[in-house]
Amino acid sequence: MSIVSVNNLTKIFGPEPQRALDLLAQGWSKKKIYEQTKHTVGVNRVSFDIEEGEIFVIMGLSGSGKSTLIRLLNRLIEPTSGDILYQNQNIVKMNAAELRSFRRRRMAMVFQKFALFPHRTILRNVEYGLEIRGVSAKKRQEKARSSLALVGLDGWENSYPDQLSGGMQQRVGLARALANEPDILLMDEAFSALDPLIRKDMQDELLDLQEKMKKTIIFITHDLNEALRIGDKIALLRDGSIVQIGTPEEILINPANRYVEKFVEDVDLSKVLTAAHVMRRPETIGPDRGPRVALQLMRDSGISNLYLVDKSRRLLGAISAEDASAAIKENKTLLAIATRDVPTVRPDLRLNELFDVVSATPIPVAVTDESNRLLGIIVRGAVLAALTGNAEHINVEGDADA
Repeated sequence: MSIVSVNNLTKIFGPEPQRALDLLAQGWSKKKIYEQTKHTVGVNRVSFDIEEGEIFVIMGLSGSGKSTLIRLLNRLIEPTSGDILYQNQNIVKMNAAELRSFRRRRMAMVFQKFALFPHRTILRNVEYGLEIRGVSAKKRQEKARSSLALVGLDGWENSYPDQLSGGMQQRVGLARALANEPDILLMDEAFSALDPLIRKDMQDELLDLQEKMKKTIIFITHDLNEALRIGDKIALLRDGSIVQIGTPEEILINPANRYVEKFVEDVDLSKVLTAAHVMRRPETIGPDRGPRVALQLMRDSGISNLYLVDKSRRLLGAISAEDASAAIKENKTLLAIATRDVPTVRPDLRLNELFDVVSATPIPVAVTDESNRLLGIIVRGAVLAALTGNAEHINVEGDADA
């Protein structure tokens, strides 16, 4: 269910925005409009939907319009045209009082610069949004302490911002936003001022928090690796326009045009793609079937291994052609001769963590869920094909290939 719907949102900077808007409608480019009118197209007829509880990343290079776009969403910058719907309420049409209430209760923002008050303690910084809403001192202290605990800063309530590291200060900014219990969290380059190691820690922290809170987060970044790491959906901007929207996997595997291809060409796919993306449909057999049937299935399919599963597709073992031949000679059942020590991985395991498992086993690795149900198998060739960008071997949806 969409919590935010943006329709043809446009921002033009200059004294006669309507003139530039008309030229956009006639097909003029951002560059031509600036050259002819000295008006700047900050955001160009952008449309997208954000689902409740997802991390929606807006990314692009410097000057692409991403920071302008996020400020349009809460009207820190006024749109030139278009609509922003929050649960069917049009933010663009809210009056000043409605907009203040909306910002205080529904949508909170975390900035790149930590924006903490140096003369306030950490606790009082986190309380600030609740204070201006008129929440009682006792209640706002309770909420502020709870938010600080969420971000791992309990015990620092009486410290001041200059006593904290950059990463800790950003956690305070996040706690302040969370204390207001917003439905939507806007994060504008929130981690870009941090050192690389601290930045990665904050990304992990955000993902951990999201597991607990299930907030709708709109996250701005210029860092593709950050976008791929935390985003459920990514909107890639260029010159104020959306070039492509999709999951990280969709953007990596099916770039919309040459610009997106160039943007993602240096990404290490092994750190993004998972077992689910390269697994294939396994050939299976039930324990009630005989070894002759198993051999015939292998011949018909041109394979050398079958996977033994019960009626619920729980993995019982693997059978090779040699095993089946031996079972015929010794008059044994498939269950009796099956190899029980089958290497297994979960579907969300990254490819860079798969290498050792795949290279060390003589049979394809089984992909199983938490109930040990067989979802697919992984062969070495599929992993190598995925890492070389061969889309035919990659399953974007994460289901086994037919």
